Amino acid sequence: MEPSQDFATPLPNQNHDSFGYTEKTEPLQPAAVSTPSGSLPADDVSAIDELGKTYNAFCEEIGKVIIGQQEVVENLAICLFAKGHALLMGVPGLAKTLLVSSVAQTFDLSFNRIQFTPDLMPADITGTDIIQESGVGGRREFEFVKGPVFANIVLADEINRAPAKTQSAMLEAMQENKVTVLGNTYTLQPPFFVLATQNPIEQEGTYPLPEAQLDRFMFLIELGYPSADEEKRIARETTGSPKGSLTKLLGGEKILAFQQLVRRVPVPEHIYDYAVSIVRKTRPNESESPAWIKEFVAWGAGPRAVQYLILGAKARAAIKGSYLVRLEDIEAVASPVLSHRVLTNFAAESQGMTSKKVVERLINEMREA
Repeated sequence: MEPSQDFATPLPNQNHDSFGYTEKTEPLQPAAVSTPSGSLPADDVSAIDELGKTYNAFCEEIGKVIIGQQEVVENLAICLFAKGHALLMGVPGLAKTLLVSSVAQTFDLSFNRIQFTPDLMPADITGTDIIQESGVGGRREFEFVKGPVFANIVLADEINRAPAKTQSAMLEAMQENKVTVLGNTYTLQPPFFVLATQNPIEQEGTYPLPEAQLDRFMFLIELGYPSADEEKRIARETTGSPKGSLTKLLGGEKILAFQQLVRRVPVPEHIYDYAVSIVRKTRPNESESPAWIKEFVAWGAGPRAVQYLILGAKARAAIKGSYLVRLEDIEAVASPVLSHRVLTNFAAESQGMTSKKVVERLINEMREA
C-alpha cells in the first residue's frame, strides 16, 4: 500500500490547502501505462473530473433507495475507490443490508450475500472439493466448487454471528485476494470488496471480531438514526409503489482504472507528517502521546492506519474533484480509519470515553495546536 508519488504533468493553482499552507508537491502525471486502455481520459486531471461526475451520479442512484446517510454513502465510495473493505455498524432497521445491495446494483459486478450464523463453516464461504465423475472410463476426480466469496462484491451480513474459525476464513481473502482450500490456492477476480455489517446491541450468541480482522477493514462506518424529516420521507416513500431497479454506472475495468487513479493523487509532505503524527499519538507508549491518551487507551493504531489515512484522503480528494490531498481530507477520514483501531481501557469505559471520542478529541487538539 505504499503511496505512489510518480507525477509529471503540472496542475494550475493546486498547491495550496484550505489552511493557507503552501507545499511544493509533485503534480499529477498522465494516466497511461498501468491504466486499462480506453477506460479513462489520457490525463489525470480530466480523469479526476470524470470520477467526480461518476461519484455524483452514484450518490443520485443510491439516493433513490437510501434516504439520508450522505456521509455513510461518501465513506462507502471512498472505500471502493481506495480498494478497501468496510465494516458497517448500526442498530437494526437502519438499512445496512439494503445500502450494500443497492451499491452492488449500481456496479456491473458479481454480487453475493453471505448470512453469517453460528453454524456457518469456513467451507460454506470459500468452497470445497467434491467428487465428480470425469466421464472417462467412469473415473472419479475431485472438482473445486467455488463458495460465495468468489464475487466482486461480498456482503458479509452480521459477520459477528459466526465463530472465529469461520471469520478467519475471510482474512486471507480480504488481505491477499485469494483463498486456500485443501492446499490449493485460488485467486479472486478483481475488483474485490468485502462490505460487512454487524449489530452493536444484540451481543448474545455473537463472536466479537478479533483485532487482526478488524484491522483488515479500511473503515468502520457507523450508521445513526435518521432525522425527523428523513424518517417522514422514509414512511412516505417506502410504503408506496415499488421503484424500478437502479442504473448500473460502472464495470470492473473502470473501477480498477479509478483505483489506480486514486493512488496517483499527489500528497504534500506535511500531510504525510500529519498522518504519521496522529497515528503515533494514539499509542500510549509513545513519548509524543498526550497524558490523557496514556490514561484512557490500552492499544493504539498500527502502521496500516497510516496507509489507510493516506489512501482514504486521496480517494476523498478525488471524488470531491480536488487534484491534491488537503488537511481536511485527512481529518474527514480519521474517525472511520482509527475508531476500530484504538482500544480503550476500563478507565475510559467508566467515564464514557469511547474510541470514537478519543479520535475526535485528538483531532481537535491537533487542529488547535
